[in-house]
Order: sequence, then structure tokens, then C-alpha cells
Amino acid sequence: MPINKEEQEIQTAKRAFVNARGVGNHQEEARWANLIGDMYKNRGEYVKALKWLRIDYEVSNKYLPEKQLLPTCQSIGEVYLRLHDFKHALVYQKKHLDLAKDANDLVEQQRAGTQLGRTYHEMFLKSDNDHSSIRNAKKYFKSAMKLAQTLKKNPHTNKSSFLKEYIDAHNNIGMIEMDLDNLEEAKKILTRGLEICDEEEVNADNDCRSRLHHNLGNVYMELKVWDKAQEHIKKDIRICNRIGHCQGEAKGYINLGELHYRAQKYEEANLCYQKALDLAKSMEDEDALVKEIDHNIGTVKEAMKVMDEMKKEEQNLKKLTRSIVTARGTHHERKCLLQQNASLDSLIEKSSIILAWSKHHEFAKRKKRIASELCDKEKLGDSFLLLGESYQKLRKFKKAIKWFMKSWETYKSINNLEGQALAKINIGDVLDCDGDWMGALNAFEEGYRIAVNANLPSVQLSALENMHYSHMIRFDNEEEARRMRHEIEKLKSENWEIERKNLAADCCSETDTEGDDHLSDCRSNASCSQEINESGSAGSKYLAGAEGLNDDLPLISLLRSHKNSPRTKSTQEEMHNTSTWPTKASPQCFSKTASDQQTVLSRKRIRIVLSDDEDEMHDEVDCSRERLNRCPPEDVATSNGLWASNPAISACAFQGVSTVDSKCTTSSWNPNNNEESTSSYKSRSLKIVTPKGKVFRSSSNNEVAFACDLAASGSKCDVPENLAHKNNAAHLRLHNSGNEDNQCIVFRIDNDLIQVDAASYLAFDKLSIESMTVELACLYYLQLPTEKRSKGLLPIVQHMKCHGRVLDSMEAFETLKGDQGNILIEVSINGWVQKRLMKLYIDCCEELSEAPNMKLLKKLYISEVEDEVIGSECELQDISVTPLLNALHTHKTVAVIDLSHNFLGNGTMEKLQQFLTSGQKYGDLTLDLHCNRFGPTALFQICECPVLFARLEVLNISGNRLTDACGSYLSTILESCRALYILNIERCSITTRTIQKVADALNESSVLAQLSIGYNNPISGNAIINLLAKLATLKSFAALNLSGLKLTKPVVDSLCQLAKTSCLSRLMLGSTGMGTDGALQLTASLFEGSQESVKLDLSYCGIMPAYTRILSTDTLICGILELNLAGNPIMQEGTNALVSLLTNPRCCLKVLVLDKCQLGLTGILQMIQALGENDYLEELHLADNADLEKTYMLQYESAKGSSDILQPHLIEPAQQDVCVMNTECNQLEVADSEDGPIREEAAPSDFDDSCTSSCQKNSLLECQFIQELSTAISMAKQLQFMELSNNGFTTQVAEALYAAWSSRLENGSAWRHIEDQTIHFSMETNKCCRVKPCCRRD
Repeated sequence: MPINKEEQEIQTAKRAFVNARGVGNHQEEARWANLIGDMYKNRGEYVKALKWLRIDYEVSNKYLPEKQLLPTCQSIGEVYLRLHDFKHALVYQKKHLDLAKDANDLVEQQRAGTQLGRTYHEMFLKSDNDHSSIRNAKKYFKSAMKLAQTLKKNPHTNKSSFLKEYIDAHNNIGMIEMDLDNLEEAKKILTRGLEICDEEEVNADNDCRSRLHHNLGNVYMELKVWDKAQEHIKKDIRICNRIGHCQGEAKGYINLGELHYRAQKYEEANLCYQKALDLAKSMEDEDALVKEIDHNIGTVKEAMKVMDEMKKEEQNLKKLTRSIVTARGTHHERKCLLQQNASLDSLIEKSSIILAWSKHHEFAKRKKRIASELCDKEKLGDSFLLLGESYQKLRKFKKAIKWFMKSWETYKSINNLEGQALAKINIGDVLDCDGDWMGALNAFEEGYRIAVNANLPSVQLSALENMHYSHMIRFDNEEEARRMRHEIEKLKSENWEIERKNLAADCCSETDTEGDDHLSDCRSNASCSQEINESGSAGSKYLAGAEGLNDDLPLISLLRSHKNSPRTKSTQEEMHNTSTWPTKASPQCFSKTASDQQTVLSRKRIRIVLSDDEDEMHDEVDCSRERLNRCPPEDVATSNGLWASNPAISACAFQGVSTVDSKCTTSSWNPNNNEESTSSYKSRSLKIVTPKGKVFRSSSNNEVAFACDLAASGSKCDVPENLAHKNNAAHLRLHNSGNEDNQCIVFRIDNDLIQVDAASYLAFDKLSIESMTVELACLYYLQLPTEKRSKGLLPIVQHMKCHGRVLDSMEAFETLKGDQGNILIEVSINGWVQKRLMKLYIDCCEELSEAPNMKLLKKLYISEVEDEVIGSECELQDISVTPLLNALHTHKTVAVIDLSHNFLGNGTMEKLQQFLTSGQKYGDLTLDLHCNRFGPTALFQICECPVLFARLEVLNISGNRLTDACGSYLSTILESCRALYILNIERCSITTRTIQKVADALNESSVLAQLSIGYNNPISGNAIINLLAKLATLKSFAALNLSGLKLTKPVVDSLCQLAKTSCLSRLMLGSTGMGTDGALQLTASLFEGSQESVKLDLSYCGIMPAYTRILSTDTLICGILELNLAGNPIMQEGTNALVSLLTNPRCCLKVLVLDKCQLGLTGILQMIQALGENDYLEELHLADNADLEKTYMLQYESAKGSSDILQPHLIEPAQQDVCVMNTECNQLEVADSEDGPIREEAAPSDFDDSCTSSCQKNSLLECQFIQELSTAISMAKQLQFMELSNNGFTTQVAEALYAAWSSRLENGSAWRHIEDQTIHFSMETNKCCRVKPCCRRD
């Protein structure tokens, strides 16, 4: 294959390096090693670069003068920085600076200072409280700028003018100011950098200009000057494109995507991110950048969903606004206003999520008017706070101050200390943004004073963090900052101790529960307010007179009564329905807990925008993202009752793009839980409580901790000790703190109780009844005493009952969502099953003090044969897999080991080799290790295990980065493992060299039957031809996978020869680009002689419709068992040929894949109609066949009062409320619908065509297509699976089609997976999406 210019240069440099080493010229040897390292660094291959730079360092350090180490240390430090190994980066960069000072070399001192500044800057961005790093960054950047200025005025002998370094110094200082929110100062410095470029006539395409434009784009984006931001970002992209700076261009597109995202232009944002993704994928060692871009694309998709929801809610608000006209002066007026307020709360939440601050401002103003009409000062204070936030985000600071002050005054008038403290902190934040740092500090201190008086720990913490930031960053007052840090840690420690004690005391009490249940009854009684305010067990609740009134009272009566009911608000008031989205104006968020503690978030700014300072830096990617995962974006600081819904659910989806414009310095945010903090003991993991008060906790990483005291467990729901003896209780209500997130489900098995968190357990989109019963059995076994677990007997759950009703489906469980309080479910056991390996695994976990992995436990439980160890997709790592391997060592016998899709490395293979060496000496063995983190030496462990030479039959090591270093090991395995008949090395980053070694290792005595080498590049045609020639000599060879390899004409000829001589049963050639002629030639060769049924994959091969015509010939019609033609333009012409094939009684096709074949809707209908005459086809894939851009899209909505009647309506793809689909036979109009995810089991239901009666009103033709499609589906009796995804069908249409699918069944249940545009119909016994494509076994 031709070698590109870069590769030629590297090869030339390597030859020069070898020559220099051969003659002992150490100076040249070091120089060439440095040059090669620099080449790899510029290509983004940092690991290889580090290898060569280390050679340079070793040679220079050993043989050359000390001064020769200067460029070496600089290069190594820079590579370590790019790899985010800050510790080693600082070592080499400081050594670089010391050497430069010793040599009195100002040039190298300037470079070393710049590098150190960059490293400390990245360390600052990556941390939440390492402010010494930002001080060091500023120190080194300023020092570097002074040196650059000196060198520019007095150029060093034989050196450059140092203009570039001087300009870059402006860029670095500007970047620091931008990260500290000093945007005007940053703009000034960066603009000066561009002015210097113009004054010194720097080339228009110079990379210095690129970096300045990049950061100026970021600054203007933060300043909300969109046109200027776009101008600079596009200039950055153009320059990077012209100079071939691929990484910089990708980052430019990321910034442009961010700009469009903030302007709610999601289509444009997606296009930009896609361009960035293509560029990032073209580079080596840029996996982090690719991951971030993928995350951003997902975030934009989520934002589009929120925008759609917001538009629907706006329609709802319009209806509510119209209804208030007729309700004026009636008893419905207040109720209508409250409904409008709730709708506005939802809209405000959604607009803040997608950063639509203009909309946010509009809704906040409307909320203010509603609050005024309701005569509710608390809601009025909330609306003022929201208006202040809107103006702050729009950078109208004077107006923001005005409304925050009004908010403070309003809260003060009703004695709401908490609201006053929040308003003061918000005022301080605005003053900080506006440059009034002393005023900001005073406001923070005032907020802290109020919070102390009100005894609000979380607000105190927020104020302290802001004060710490001011002292540390704004005033550089290290002594005061240290004192603030001490106060913060002290407050956190005290809060944690209080919460731990409250947790122990916060046990389930029937009396307390009853009090909570009747709390709403107290609201109408003014005297009840005082009682609750004086109660400290569950937090005080203020019951204002206005809230205690009947919602149906006319407002005029409220105005009269309000004069006699002054609001006095408790300082310990509990927060209801508060937002959990932090903002610059609100450094804290509140989540309701039983002890009335609130969550406090970090205030330091986070950005998705990637810095492109100095060279091709991508350092900010990982650190920015890491902090993005610590804090949810854009919150609103509120008083009581601001939100009617909890946005924490949607918070996770928007951590990636939104920015948190806050400046706190502590990290109190837990990346695993958006509602947890250091001051909250709420746990969202599964909890298991024994009658003795011990708790078992299933953590977020699916691991189950062993028994610990309840007081320290973090559990909020508790079960009284005597509960186990109340065997006659039909339903039990546990202690409920008042937050739905804390609702618990208690399963009773005999006299044992298992308690879980309802919110995390009832995840209907990820759970089935079978999965629930399996997990329940595992949890029950874990909580048994050791002596009872000794036999390894686990329960078989027969059924579950609640309120006397059997819970036999997820629909039945869904009805429990409406229950108040906690839920008791009776579990019946139908026998016991012994799971020896599972018992051994748990014992080994105890010995190693490791928590059992819940996913692995479930896999071991459902395994029918204990000799088959299935541990795929269990998030196992080298440490957490150790108990399993120890258990296998005791278990001895094993026939299948499947540890695919985990995070295992070479350490696991070494332990596995030790187990296999000392264990079973005979018997077939399957080793499936695909999609892990194994390297080439993992295969060395197989070569060192003589037992495997006789036992190993199947080896799947695909999806691991083996590289060509594994070639000799693969060769040894093929030669030594005499029983090996399946080898899969797909996607292993191997090339021609390894394939040649594989071919050389094969001989006539080999029993190899299946070989997969797909998606490895580059592999030359000659290597494939040699391999095919060797395979032709094997007697039992039957299956070959070459997917993803480009097959030339000579290779196709060799493949045809193999097809003639070998009896192939499976041939996978997807994405090989063989074309129609190659496919015709190969298919003819396959069936030239006597041939068994074959499974043939020709997807994405560029095959035209002409190919389908030969499929109807007598030879082929009964010879193909599975056929994959996905991604080929089959179109209508090919559809007719395939219909002819399916209707032929001799056709024996079992699986037919026609995704993305441009069949059109008519083709889809014809294919399904053909199945009425087919008795063999079991799987049919027809996804992505409707051209939604040119044609129409169907949406249906059930008619009012009937779930069976479909009313049609045309809908344009570009519009929000209308969508159109060309059925290619009729134009159908389909009404709007609300699409929602559906993935559940459904019993078969009779399909009827009651649609006809409805359609007669509008036109019989309007419903014809869906009618015909449904009828065709109901006639496909043999079909077991069908996919119709991404064809424009809405949920309602999919449900109608599913009814037809279910009607075919006489026995058994149908299964559906309907979510967004995903539409899968399958059978209960073989559910869709259960197994990944790479894990399917024939």
C-alpha cells in the first residue's frame, strides 16, 4: 500500500537514527530520536512520542553536555501534559527551567515558564479547590510574558525575534483572566494580541492568530455577543484548516457547536459537532476528544427533546391563559392562577436547562404577574429572584441587582431569612461578575450572617465558599482564605455528624407516619403552623394563611382575609419543590431531606469550550468534562415553593454542555448522584434491611456491600425490628420523610424483609419481571446468615403480591407508583435451587473484603449450567474479578468462560492462566474475552499454559488492542492448540504482518473451522490471498468473516476459489466494497457444486438491484439460510425480486436484513405482505427505509373516547406540530401525538379493523396504508422478530402495528420495544436487544 508523506518522513528519520546509533554518534542519535518524537507528537500519537523522547533523554543524559537536555525536557514535559500526567509533566518542566537558569538561557527560561503556566492552569481547571495552581499559573505566565517582551526588544543571538512567544503570552494571560470570569480584561488582552499581529504583519494564517481567535470567540460567547463570537470562531477554524492543524480545527467546530447550542440552533450545533467528530477520529490518541464530542451530540439531542416539551407546555399555558378569562370573579379563579403558576414553573425550569434566557425572562415576568394576582408574597419573592437571574445571565447586571434587591426586600417583609440569605448571595455574585469585588465580599458576608442567624447550614456553606473564593482569587489573601477553608471543613464535619445521628434516630414510627399522612389536614388550621414550627424531628413547616385557603375561593375573599393573616415564616422552613440547578447567582441547590439539610454545589466555572492555547493542546477536554460531571448545570436559587417538579431527573442529560457560572472552591458534588452531597445522607442505591437492623446496600456500580450498622449506612428508610413478626399485615407504611424519592418497597420472604428504594427499583425501561425476581433472589440470599448460606441454596420466586393482587407484569408494578408512603410486597417461594459457584464467589468476596458484583450475581443465578461461567457486561476490572477466579479455582470444572464487555487487562489473563494450569486438565474449553482491555501479552499467557493446547476450542479475543505485537503469539496458538476450531480477532488493530503470520501458522492438520479477521487495517490484498489459499487446504473450514476489509478483484477471485473448494456455511463480507459484479461472481461460485445452506452477509457492499434477480434461481432459492443486504440501494426494482423470492414455496430463508435499502414505504408493505405466503422466514429487518426528507412521516393519535380509532393528519418534517409522509400510494393525514418510550411485555390482543369506521368520516384512503400494513403483519404467522425503526412511524402507529403483531399468536406472549423511533416486535421467549450483535452465537 502507498505510504503517505508523513510516514515516509518518519521512516527516513528512523533509518537515520539507526545509522547514528550504529556509528556511535550520540549527538545525532539523540537529535533524530527527538525529531521522531516530535513527529509523533504532532500527529497526536503521544505514547509513541514519549517512547522516542525518552530515548533522546537517556542518550543526552548519559553522553552529552547538560545543556543538550533543554529541548528534551521541554518536549517530554509537553507530552506528559497532553496525557494529563501533571506530576511527571511538572518534574520535567521544572528541570527544564532549572537547566535554563543554570545556563542563563533566557529563551529556554521563557519556554519553560510558558509550559509550567500551562500545566498549572490545567491543574486548576481539573480541580475544584487547588487555587495555588492558578496562582502559580499566573506567576509563570506573567514571567514568560516579561521574558518574551525582553527578548523581542533585544533579540538573542542566532535566535528568532520572539514575536510568536510574545503574542502567545497575551493569549495565555487572556485565557487565565477568562477562566477567572474577568471577561472584559480577557477581551482587552486578547484583542491586544491581535493588534500586535497586525502591527508586526504576522501572516494571516499563523497559528498565533488561531489561538487568539479561539479564545476571543469564547470570551464573546460568555459576553453574549453572538455575532462577534461567531466571527472569531470561524476565523479560528479557517486558519486551522489552512495550516493543517486538525486538532485545532476540531476544537473550533466544538466551540461553534457550543455557540449554536446556546442560541438554541440545534441542527447547526449537530452539524458542527459531527464535523468535529470526523476530524477527531482522523487523529490517533484523541479518544478523549472523540468521547467528549459524542457526549455533546447526545446532549444536543436531549436539549431538542426539552425544547419540544417546552413548546407543548407553552401550548398548555395558552389554554390556561384563555381559561382565566371565564374564571374571573368565580371560585375557580385561584385554581386557574395556580395552574398557570405551575405551568410557568415548568417552563422556567426547561428554559434554564437549555439556556434560553430570553424565554426564561419572559416566563419570569409572567410568573411575577401571577404571583401578584395570587397575593402571595413568597411566590412574588421567587419571581423577583428569577427575574434577577434572567438579567444576570443576559449580562444586564444593574437590572439583575435591582430585582435581587426587590427579592430581598420581599423576603424581609415576610421574615423569610432563608430567602434573604439567598438574595444576598446572588447579589454578591452579580457584583463579582461586574467587577465590584469588595461589594461582592460584603454581600457574601451579609448572606452568611443571615444564614447563621437562621441556622441554615447549607446556605452558610455556600456563603463561606463564596467568601473563600473572594479572599483567595480576588484579593489573594491567603491567610483569610485559609481561615475560610477551616470554617468550611468544620461546618461540613458538624453537618455530617448531625446527619449521622439523625439517621440513626430517624427510624420508622407508626405515630410519626400518621402525623405525616395527616399533615395536609393541618394546613387549614392556623394554629397547626406553630406546632409544626416547634417540631424538630422532621423539620419545621410554615403553613401560611394563603396556602391554607381553599383553591376554589374567589380572590376577592383572599384580599379581605389576607389583611388579618400576616405571614411569619419560620427560619427552619422546609424547602418544597425546589430546583436543583445551580447558577452563578445561586451557588447552592436544595434537595429536601428529613433533617432539612440542603445540598451545596461548587461555584467554580465549568466550560465545555476547549482551550487551544500554545500548540495543538487538548488538555482542557478531560478536566472540563470531569468537572462537568461533578455539578449539574445552570440552577436557579429559589425560596420555598419555586418549582412544581424536580428537575434532577433531567439534570444528568445536560451536564455536558451547560455552564455553571459560579465560583465556589469546594467540591461537594458527587458525580455518581445529582442529588447527593457531603451534607446529605440520601442514598439512591438499593438497601436491604434485616430484622436486626443491619443493612445491605447495593451501590451505584452494582456492588452489594456487606452488613453494617444502619446508623452509618446512609439509609433513609428503615424497618422496625418487630415488623417481621406481623405476618398478617396486608400492607405496611414505612417512615416517609415527605420526599417521593425516599419511598421504599419492602419485600417479605417468609419472616425476612428486603427493603429497596422504590425510585431506583421501578426503572421500567430497564427492568422486567424476570430481572426483578432474579435480583430479589440474590438480595435475599445475601442477607442470610453465613450458616444458612453454606448450602448455596437460592430461592425460586413463584409470584409477588401487593394488596392481595398478584404482580405478574410491569404494568402491575407501575400502578404502585401512585401509592403514598412505602409498599409491602409478599413474595412466594416455589422451591430452592443450588448455586455452588455463586456461593463460592460470595465466600471469596468476604475473604478479600470485596463487595459482590450484583450484575455478576444475577448472571450466575440464571446460568443453567454451572460449568458455563457467563460474566459479560458486569463492569469487572482486574481487582473485582479476583473473587470470581478464586471461586473457579475451588469449583475446578469449567467449560465456558465468557468475560466479554468488561474492563479487564493483562493482570486478569495472568490469574486466569494460573487457574487453568492448576485446574481441569481435559475437556473442551471456550474462552470469550472480546471487548476488554487486553494487550498483546495477554496471548502470551495462553502460550504459557500447556493445558490449553489440548482444551482450547474457541478463542474470541476481538475488540482488544492486540496490535502486531501479538503476531508471534497467535502463530504459536494456532500451531499448538490442536483443538482450536474458532478464532475471532476482529477489531484488534492488527495489520498485514500479523495476518501473514496467521497464514503461515496454518497447515493441513489444523481443525480450524471459523476465522474472523474483519475491521483490521491496513491488510494488503496479497496477505488475504495467501490466507485464503491456506484456508482452502483445511478439511473442516466452514465460516469466514472479512467484514470491513476492502476486497480487490484478485482477492474476490481467490475468495471464489475458496467457495468452490470448501463447504462454507457462513460468509461475512459486510463493508468490503466488492460491488455487484463481485457479489454475483461469489454467489455463483458458492453454489456451483453441492452446497449446504449458507449464511451470507453482503451489507454495505455497493450492490445494485440487479443482484437480487439471481436470488430467485432454482439453485439459490433453497441454498441461502440468512441474507444481509443492509445498506445497499435495493430500491423498488430489487423489492419485486425479493418479493418473488419470499413467495416461492422452495424459499428457505430464515433471516432477511434489508435495513437502509431505500425500499420506501411501498416496498416495506410489499415485503411484509409477501410473508403471508412464506412458512420459513423468522426475522425481518426493515429499518431506515422511508426517505423522511423527501417524503412523509406518519403520526397517529387515538380518537377521543376510543383507543382503536386512528385519525390521520399530514405532518411536515421541518415543522414542529405537523409531520407528513408520502405513502407512495396515498397521502395520509395524521394528528399530532405525544410520543413516549414504551418497552414492556404485553399479552396478545385481538386485532380489529375498527379503523375503517372512523376513516369513513374523513376518507377511506386516509387509513389505507396502515390498514394494509397491519393486515400484512397479522398474516405473517412464522415471523418471530421484525424491526421497523426509523421509518417515521409514531408511537400510536407503532401501537396499532403491535396490536396486529400480537393478534397472530395463539399461545405465548408478544414483546415490543417502542422508544422514540425504535420499533422492535419480537416474542416473549426471544426478546429483542437481549444480546449484542458481537455476542451472538450460532
